[in-house]
This record gives sequence, structure tokens and C-alpha cells, in this order.
Amino acid sequence: MAEHPAYPVGLRLTGRRVVVLGGGQVAQRRLPALIAAGADVLLVSPGATPSVEAMADAGEIAWRRRPYAEGDLADAWYALIATSDPEANARASAEAEAHRVWCVRSDDAEAATAWTPATGTSEGVTVAVLTTSARGRDPRHTAAIRDAVVEGLRDGTLVAPHHRTRTTGVALVGGGPGDPDLITVRGRRLLAEADVVIADRLGPRDLLAELPPHVEVIDAAKIPYGRFMAQEAINNALIEHAKQGKTVVRLKGGDPYVFGRGMEELQALAEAGIPCTVVPGISSSISVPGAAGIPVTHRGVAHEFTVVSGHVAPDDERSLVDWPSLAKLTGTLVVLMGVDKIGKIAETLIAHGKPADTPVALVQEGTTAAQRRVDATLATVAEAVRTEDVKPPAVIVIGEVVTVGPSAQA
Repeated sequence: MAEHPAYPVGLRLTGRRVVVLGGGQVAQRRLPALIAAGADVLLVSPGATPSVEAMADAGEIAWRRRPYAEGDLADAWYALIATSDPEANARASAEAEAHRVWCVRSDDAEAATAWTPATGTSEGVTVAVLTTSARGRDPRHTAAIRDAVVEGLRDGTLVAPHHRTRTTGVALVGGGPGDPDLITVRGRRLLAEADVVIADRLGPRDLLAELPPHVEVIDAAKIPYGRFMAQEAINNALIEHAKQGKTVVRLKGGDPYVFGRGMEELQALAEAGIPCTVVPGISSSISVPGAAGIPVTHRGVAHEFTVVSGHVAPDDERSLVDWPSLAKLTGTLVVLMGVDKIGKIAETLIAHGKPADTPVALVQEGTTAAQRRVDATLATVAEAVRTEDVKPPAVIVIGEVVTVGPSAQA
């Protein structure tokens, strides 16, 4: 008799008993989804991996610390059999069949009455991929198909039109330090769904080339000491386009709330009654040093790191930074937007006790193809900026961590 294909279905397991036999790696992979589905999970196993044990300790699952015994599947709606004992697996499978409990076998797919598909999620949609028969099962191929579909949905390369009205509004998206691959999955998906994108110069510009032709891109580039779009104008543009019923993405470099004026934009939108979503981004304060081989913390070297803005000099009355206190810290100091002020910053730190030979690294255009690193000390950094022609954007790292990584220069 020709084998029939499996019938795909979504199980609603909230409050329903699910029995898992075996506390090893299979259970560790499958339990989180069962817990997320709201299932009443009973684990039967003499032992478990530390991760599975933590789920039991947290009360997410019940755990009977013994081998499988006849009757363990009583009142179960679904069972996952994943012990290392083939004989116990066979007995449990027979019990499941007798009680009409759908049963997954990790050791023998042909003996199972249910299969676990390769699954992934994207914005409320679950993608589940099954092979058509037990004999032709190829888990790696199935997972690869799943990954391709989910990735396409997440990054916008696989676009499915919405047939229900979308909720219009604004998304403040942190684009990360510059490399387009470092934007978050959610940020990239929202960008793919946008009608209007208001983009900063420091955002991942390469992503703009992927936008469909109908998307309006507004340049909000803030070139240092050159033309700029005033913050009030940016706020007004966000509000005006959202009020026209458009989906607007404010694409910012790094994270919206790390020297990104994200809260100013959120407040303006709230006052105008515009719904707003904030998508965090990878801050250049940690990602750019990392890309240059510099850990901002390192055991035995730095137990803390401090991030400050250097856009105003220490002697400027507008400065809110307590530079004398920073000079006394033993950890890492990361300065953003401080290339042209680094000379005065270094002088101030030295004047308040920071050793003049403290290592300094300047990482220009971090995470992009144009990235370069210039090393110096507090005593020499101002001259290094001039002789090496360091230009913004550049992240400045001050501290002993500069000499830790394999990329450190003599």
C-alpha cells in the first residue's frame, strides 16, 4: 500500500497535558515551544540537562525523576518520546497508540503517529515544514527550507501583501553601527513594509537600495558642520506622513536612545497622537570596538565601561559630563562624537589624574568596508587625529582594553 503523506495541523495545547519522556537534548530543544504554547507539560526522566532542569526549577514544567512506567501517558493529548532506551520508547509508543495519544518518536519516525515540523516565526506567522514521508525525511533539508522562508519574510525579500488594513504609524528603528547585516530582524522587516523612510547619514545606507521604487526616502543626514535637517523638521515630517495614513520608518544609526534623540521624536509623536514603535539597535559604543578587536570589558582588566558624548568640549558650559570623575575610573571610557574634541578631552582627563600613557584607539567607519583603526595614548591622540586624518564617524576607546585583543597595535 502506498504511503500517504502526513496531514499538517496546528495543535492548540493551552492547558492540555503533554508528556515528554527523556530529559536530554531533544527535550531541551522541544520544551520551550511547548511551554510557549501553554501546554501542561510533564517530564518523565531520571535525569535532565541543566537547561531542562532549570525549566523544572522555575515551575515551567512538572518533573517525575524516574524512568518511564506504564500509565504515564494517561490523560495526555500529545507525547514526545525521546529516551535513550529503545525498549522503553517502544512500550510508551504502544501505550500512546492504545490511548489514542498523538506521539512523536525521536528515535523512529516511522513508528511515530506524529512528526515535529521544522518551524520558525515571523511577526505572528508560524512557518512549519514537513517532509512528505518518513522514508524521505531529511531534517537538514527541511530546516534549510524553513530558514529560507523565515529569513525571506524577516528581511523583506519574500513579501506577502497584507489583505487586512495595516496599523499606520511610525517606527523608530535603530539600524546599528553601519553594516547592513547588523540591523535587527524586526527592524529590517519594518523597513521592508514602509511607505516612507526618513534616514540618518549614520544609518545602514546600503539597505535603502533594497527598498521598492514606491517608497519615499527622505534624507535627514546630519553632516557635521554642514547642511542638516533640524530636529523640529524631522519631527514634523514624521507626523505629517503618518497623518496621511502612511507607514513611516525613522531609520537611525546605532540605537534610537543612545545619543539618537529618539525620545524627542517619540514625545513629539505622542503629543500628535501618532502611534509609535521603538526598535532597539546595536549601539556603536560596543559594536564598533568589538569589530576592531577591542572588548569594552575584560576579566582582570576592566569591570565597567562608560559611554559619553564628546560633541561639546569639557570646558564648554553646555557639557553635562563629569570629566574629573571619569578620570578617576579604572574601567573603559568610550567617547562618541568626539573626534574634533579629543585633544581637549585628553588634556582634561590627564589633568585630573588619568595617566598620559593610557592607551587610546580611534575606530573610524566601524563595521563598514571603510573601517580603520588608529592607536595612540592620551598624550598623543590629538596629534594622531591630525596626522592620520581621522574623520567622523569614529568611536574612541580609552583604557587598557585597547591592548588586550589580537588587533592591538604596538
